[in-house]
Amino acid sequence: MEAVEATGQLSVPERGSALRSAWWVVFGSALALVVGNGPILLFTFGVLLEPISSEFGWQRSVLASAIAVAHILGAVAMPFVGMMIDKVGVRSVTLPAIALFGVVLASAGLLGPHPAHFILLYGLLGVLGAAHSTLSYARVISGWFDASRGRALGLSLVGIGVGAAIVPKFTYVLVANYGWRAAYCGLGVMTLLVAFPAVMIFVRENPCQPATNEKTFSLKLAISDPQFWLASVALLLEAAAINGTIAHIVPLLSDRGISAGTATTAVSAAGFALIIGRIACGFALDRFHVRYVAAVLFAIPLLGMGLLGVGSSGWLAVFAAILLGLGIGTEGDIMAYLTSRYFGISSYGAVYGLVLAFFTVGSGLGPWIMARAHDTFHDYAPGLLGMAMISLCAIGMLCALGPYRYSPRSSRE
Repeated sequence: MEAVEATGQLSVPERGSALRSAWWVVFGSALALVVGNGPILLFTFGVLLEPISSEFGWQRSVLASAIAVAHILGAVAMPFVGMMIDKVGVRSVTLPAIALFGVVLASAGLLGPHPAHFILLYGLLGVLGAAHSTLSYARVISGWFDASRGRALGLSLVGIGVGAAIVPKFTYVLVANYGWRAAYCGLGVMTLLVAFPAVMIFVRENPCQPATNEKTFSLKLAISDPQFWLASVALLLEAAAINGTIAHIVPLLSDRGISAGTATTAVSAAGFALIIGRIACGFALDRFHVRYVAAVLFAIPLLGMGLLGVGSSGWLAVFAAILLGLGIGTEGDIMAYLTSRYFGISSYGAVYGLVLAFFTVGSGLGPWIMARAHDTFHDYAPGLLGMAMISLCAIGMLCALGPYRYSPRSSRE
């Protein structure tokens, strides 16, 4: 394990105990991410879109604006959240954020027919969700692992896949039986019951210090490095392409004659595909350079966008959704891993918070761009083809990254 091997001060039994603690941190992080801001805000969007817009008569772009505002405000908050985590620790920041996130989410069922209120509430959820995201959990896990960092990150981020698989179905059942207002209440309670105890019991920092050579690379140095901007912009584009497409899967498939239940199943299938993608990506990152892993794995959702863009329907469209899920299963791992390898651990929270801010902006803009394209053309195909081109540009930019600044050590963990 990283810190143990760096200091050389722990005995063999102590190393074994610390290693067991490290994998419990991975477990707790994965459990919390099941109801993280991604599964809760993004993957429920398509399920909640139809009943809310039907009740209030809103266009889809109005609801997509709420997602965009949530992601943009979350992006603004993330660098500051990262700096707070670097300073006071992950639990001191994340636990209060989870509690407030759950309460605010449950209160969404009390909203009236004013779009501004809906958008403002999602904006608040975006700010609170900045501390209940991969930012917090990737930061703490990267401090525990080095040679197996990719595998540990991949396994922890499996939680997002589990959430993407079960949270939309859970939301659909609540909407079908009790309405969208009760669904928001259920989602808030679910967040509190799952995430809060997971962080309280399992998630904690490595008490040992990171390797001293990583303390010299600060946030100021990171933002002056061309690699930072190349990676950040590429991840923004990829997030817009993949999340913009997956957020509209349910209405897209419904427009093509697929029932709402089957369309929701497609989102859940994408979530299960996300799990496979996370695990495969984590193991690949420990063996191959992040540039090559990104090029191969981002090409998979690109194919899904292409299939949907040419008008695929029926089970071929469901298959395209699964391909998109595989892509969502890789971008988070790649982002967290490349941050640690290019910019180190000592300022990881601040640097990763800024990288994640770019990613989050893309995640928010993507659904809005797709909604605007649909409202303009009355068809999703033009937007899908545009997203495919954006994804291709992102792949090219990531392939241009240079060698690691902090290469993994070969020691065992």
